[in-house]
Amino acid sequence: MSVHVVGNCLMVGDRTPHQARRVGDDTWVVSYLRGRMFTTEQAVAAMQAADTVALMDDLAARVGLTALEAIGLAVNERPWEKALPRFGRYAR
Repeated sequence: MSVHVVGNCLMVGDRTPHQARRVGDDTWVVSYLRGRMFTTEQAVAAMQAADTVALMDDLAARVGLTALEAIGLAVNERPWEKALPRFGRYAR
């Protein structure tokens, strides 16, 4: 998963169809964030986010969820309590 700059004017990702286009000195627009302008660093982050969403779609589908469902559950559900190891010299 990576972002590639093509001809110093276009950014593409490995997994997403979204793109970022250079519109000026260190100014980019991103296809899914219309009407906003970004620095190169911000445009790269936006493209990485889009690539991550594409990866999440694939992973979530493997367990019968959408990406939004998987993210929502991972954020909102409490993890199991961590059990302390019961071995070695600290065992009771």
